[in-house]
Amino acid sequence: MRVRRKVLRTPLAGLTPVFHRIREAAGVHEGYAPDVYFEAEHGGVASEPPHITASRLDRTSLPLVTIDPEGSRDLDQALLIERRSDGHRVYYAIADVAAHVVPGGPLDRDTHARVETVYCPDRRVGLHPPVMSEGYASLLPGQPTKAALWTIELDAKGEIRDIGIARALVSSRRQYSYEELSRAPHEDARALLGLMREVGDRRRALARGRGGVTLPKPEQEFVVSDGGVSLSFRAAAPVEDDNAQISLLTGEAAARLMLAGGMGILRTMPPADERSVARLRNQARALGISWGAAETYADCLAHLDLATPAAAAFLSEATTLFRGARWESFDDSDPSLPRPTSLTHGALGVPYAHVTAPLRRLADRYATEICLAHAGGVPVPAWVKPALAQIGDEMEHGTRIARSVDRDCISAVESAVLAPYVGQDFQGVGLDDRTVQLAEPAVVARCEGGVEAGKDQTVRLVSADADRGPVFAVEAGGGA
Repeated sequence: MRVRRKVLRTPLAGLTPVFHRIREAAGVHEGYAPDVYFEAEHGGVASEPPHITASRLDRTSLPLVTIDPEGSRDLDQALLIERRSDGHRVYYAIADVAAHVVPGGPLDRDTHARVETVYCPDRRVGLHPPVMSEGYASLLPGQPTKAALWTIELDAKGEIRDIGIARALVSSRRQYSYEELSRAPHEDARALLGLMREVGDRRRALARGRGGVTLPKPEQEFVVSDGGVSLSFRAAAPVEDDNAQISLLTGEAAARLMLAGGMGILRTMPPADERSVARLRNQARALGISWGAAETYADCLAHLDLATPAAAAFLSEATTLFRGARWESFDDSDPSLPRPTSLTHGALGVPYAHVTAPLRRLADRYATEICLAHAGGVPVPAWVKPALAQIGDEMEHGTRIARSVDRDCISAVESAVLAPYVGQDFQGVGLDDRTVQLAEPAVVARCEGGVEAGKDQTVRLVSADADRGPVFAVEAGGGA
């Protein structure tokens, strides 16, 4: 019997204890200590804490908007783009988390233990308590919010011409979702979408010119609705990539300020080595994918048909090119913190820094503070410097935990969704000789019996254990 194409779901309530055990095993604390919560609850005052010495500009007149996934409340960024002669001016307001966290206080210590927000199907465990991250510190519409306001001037090619960042009070006009803007954008949003596409196209062209790439691999994500949870593969909508280009632009601007100022936290990645590229070229040849000898990987992606089984296998294999990313601090005045050996992010082709998600990622709070000091021509605050030596290791540890939780939750959902169908057949695509990707449900699982990469396969579900994840086997004569 072959399971027909349909959305397979499982009750969320039955998996909630499983998700709780996964978080507990990973050391993710779901609650906040009383002193941590107390500080967060009382941090939304209009006055500035003593460690914030710069004046704050009033920029509440700027018609900024936010663009995030449906239902988001922890809004880090708000955007405005203006056309200027042959280029653009980009305003990018980032939540000023440092204005609400006392250095060395309970909330600060707690964020160093958590490092980043952890997302699960049943709940999100925030880097900061929701009263802060989904309340006064979030760039919610109609709410005056403390922000670090970037002003980036771009020329006709999308190159950065000038960079500014200052503390400001802003007020977002509207909260848009990706779904809304992709499906039926409001009339007020159409001009913004056009400007985002202009900037996005120019920035993508620049990235391709320097060999930079993004990996357009569909993401496996949870879909929670009506008391149940399922999985889906979702490719990013065009507006999401346009929005991502603004974030990448800001990260490039931040790295420039850091390098010019002599202190910073870069997000680095080694370039793909020749051996890995040669191996991927061989994989492309085996899969029947065209990749000319004079073409870069970015050129290959430009004409890749993402809907084909061969493309799914190729993109899965291509992840081997993008490994070794790190957060690396440097301080030219401190010999113990030299500049990284390679300053460039290998996938982007330029120096880059994380500064656009401080509500969800610890390093961004410190990186933003460094940029504010460099742009203002003042010393980096004393409370920032002690964190530089360990921030990279803290981020690595925290992101490993978050990825582990995400991976284990996906495995639990896959097993729960598939458990009633053990012994039945499914259609899938071979990603490599041990892995198959099903079309429905959206499962990537271990498969026994000689998978053919890039080929449609008929596979039989052998087991669906929550701890091991589902296991399939190739059916004899099951290749398409």
